[in-house]
Amino acid sequence: MKTTFALTFAATLMAVSFPADAQDGPTYDREVSRIFQAKCYSCHRDGDIAPFTLNSYDDAVTWADDIQRTLNDGSMPPWKPVPGYGDFKDPRAISADDKQTVLNWIGNGMPEGDPADLPDPPPDMGQWALGQPDIVLQMPQPFTPRRGQDVYRCFVLPDTGLTQTTYLSAFDLVPGNRQIVHHVLLFVDQTGTALKDDGQDGQPGYDCFGGPGIPVDLTNIFSALDALSGIGGWAPGTRPYFLPDGIGIMLPANGRLVMQVHYYPYGRTGPDQTSVGLYVAKSTIQKRLYQVPIVNMTFKVQPGEVKDVVAKFPPFPLPLSAKAITIFPHMHLLGRKIKVDLTDKDGNVTPMIYEDNWDFNWQGSYTYTEAIPIPMYSTATVTCRFDNTVDNPKNPNNPPVTVGWGERTTDEMCLAFVGLTLDVDPFTILRNLRPNQ
Repeated sequence: MKTTFALTFAATLMAVSFPADAQDGPTYDREVSRIFQAKCYSCHRDGDIAPFTLNSYDDAVTWADDIQRTLNDGSMPPWKPVPGYGDFKDPRAISADDKQTVLNWIGNGMPEGDPADLPDPPPDMGQWALGQPDIVLQMPQPFTPRRGQDVYRCFVLPDTGLTQTTYLSAFDLVPGNRQIVHHVLLFVDQTGTALKDDGQDGQPGYDCFGGPGIPVDLTNIFSALDALSGIGGWAPGTRPYFLPDGIGIMLPANGRLVMQVHYYPYGRTGPDQTSVGLYVAKSTIQKRLYQVPIVNMTFKVQPGEVKDVVAKFPPFPLPLSAKAITIFPHMHLLGRKIKVDLTDKDGNVTPMIYEDNWDFNWQGSYTYTEAIPIPMYSTATVTCRFDNTVDNPKNPNNPPVTVGWGERTTDEMCLAFVGLTLDVDPFTILRNLRPNQ
């Protein structure tokens, strides 16, 4: 009896001194909360793209079944680049160890742990993932697109109030109606054309299928190049980022931002009033960022066909050297895989990005950890794989039809934007590049 009592007392003492969750596995407060903060919170927070928040123990327990399912099938966290094809900043990919920690926690009954172990809460950024922008511009009036068809509408944003050429280190877009906003592109207009077209049909903005409609001639060739290349954009899943110090997106003093919004109101429609947040660069700007599209606009994918489409840039070798800072691959619903490679004049290949499980709902612009050198006479190649068969569950056409380049959601695109700086930049010299005042 004495031996039994002693053993029972010792077991009880151990249980009190060492809680079961400390011995048997991870707890929310100690391990899981930190993983969620690092890999999930940027989307799973109030007002952002995710359908629910993940910033408390109760949130985690409520959505545990979905967390377990998406971790097991690899759909969450949504990080698409394949390792080894470019090294990018702020990866959301979850490690095998962290994934197993969360799965073990769920399997063990989701113990909460000790609140004293919780990490400091992340700062409240509000609706802006990078914090409050220096300048916020919103569509002057709400716009409701026609239901049942793709709508491309351009909106001239309010004057920035900037009286001199200014450089941005980041921008962010907050869709006013996430259910119908398909994607957004930002352009700069120094000709006044967009402002003249705005509202001419009695509605906010103006129709702009194919582009913002800014003319190009010898009198405005430099500003028109800015307008045609744009300064960036947003698509579902895109997360904002700061450019490396010393690199900026140029906003000319006399330019107006024009926002092209592609609406896809097939199931429903409603008012939209999308906002843009601008973050003025704080460091001395040494290089300007250019967005260079690598695109094939002549392909056709036949019904029942799985096809690789290739786009190359430049069309002929150029004696220009540069550095790739960012990359943004883009396809539509038939897309399955997309890959970008850089080939130098000697045939050496540098992989820039590869997504082997394309998801139209989780696109991204990615910033390289270290800029990729682009030697003179190099060629960038984009390879897009399309699946136009009945086996593709995302095929918008049943039965399949011939699909080619186009701006409708049911069309296709084979495209990658490379954000780069030129090693010797004639436009920078001509425009007297200087830091923000």
